[in-house]
Amino acid sequence: MQAYEVRDTSGLDGLVLNADRPAPEAGPGQILIRVRATALNARDHGVTRGIYGYTRFPVIPLSDGAGEVVAVGPGVTGFKQGDRVASTFFQTWIGGRMPPDASRNSLGGQLDGMLAELVALPQTGAIGIPDHLSFEEAATLPCAALTAWNALIESGGLKAGESVLILGTGGVSCFAVQFARLHHARVFLTSSSDEKLAKGRALGADVTINYAATPDWEQEVLKQTGGAGVDHVVEVGGANTLEKSMAAVRPGGTISIIGSLAGAGQINPRMINRKAITLRGIHVGSRDMFASMNRAIGAARLRPAIDRVFDFADAKAAFAHQASGGHFGKIVIRVG
Repeated sequence: MQAYEVRDTSGLDGLVLNADRPAPEAGPGQILIRVRATALNARDHGVTRGIYGYTRFPVIPLSDGAGEVVAVGPGVTGFKQGDRVASTFFQTWIGGRMPPDASRNSLGGQLDGMLAELVALPQTGAIGIPDHLSFEEAATLPCAALTAWNALIESGGLKAGESVLILGTGGVSCFAVQFARLHHARVFLTSSSDEKLAKGRALGADVTINYAATPDWEQEVLKQTGGAGVDHVVEVGGANTLEKSMAAVRPGGTISIIGSLAGAGQINPRMINRKAITLRGIHVGSRDMFASMNRAIGAARLRPAIDRVFDFADAKAAFAHQASGGHFGKIVIRVG
């Protein structure tokens, strides 16, 4: 079969197409998936540069993918040939608290991922996809969608009528807009692009703020909330935006820490204490959370925001497009 492999830490130079990789088979408790689409996340660039200590090389990249089951191994009871499925980011986190070995069992890092024509996964490491979604749409769910769902719904406990501040317009942020609107929250969205903010309003954002034109965007959030602040913040920037997020959140509010796209920096803890802020780290989510999210997506007929779909032969171009930061929502690679 054909599969891409990250062979070293040289970035895209180390991403190589192997046209003669042995095809996997469905072993005991496993299903064999013909991959139809995969999706990129910011993490995948880190894998190509070797910034995660748990990554092994060579490794097939990408945690996110969708396709159909073409074979089932002995002992499989949850799937049959022809089922439409997506991968789960963590292969061993089924439910409950995050297990200690979760990162060592994540696709596209320590384990081979989804940028291949065929993938064998344990039946607990895949999940059925909503009927109304295409493979390209379903491929966007395992990491970005579940991260946003966990932040706002599973861990955040978002309630109707509350307010949510979402930083940026990448995959997690776009899903957060959709899930917040699905739960009847008021949505604030930031970006440095007026074009992306217009797309964000079409997706469901109520208030949009261009942080390039309004560097003190936290003050605008306070102004728009009558000085109270928002109930939840989806924080993808990291230490360099965290103090502004702490200023924008209401006393007793929650900030979900998801990424560090704006870089590292110093954090002053005084405001955390003074405002009784809850800072919560979010690292994707469990298979049980994925099932709950899929039920909500199916009931609402929600469709992911996809920026662009690339062909399998153009996988490197997809990585480059993601790295440029010009995308809105998810970047997908069609396989086969």
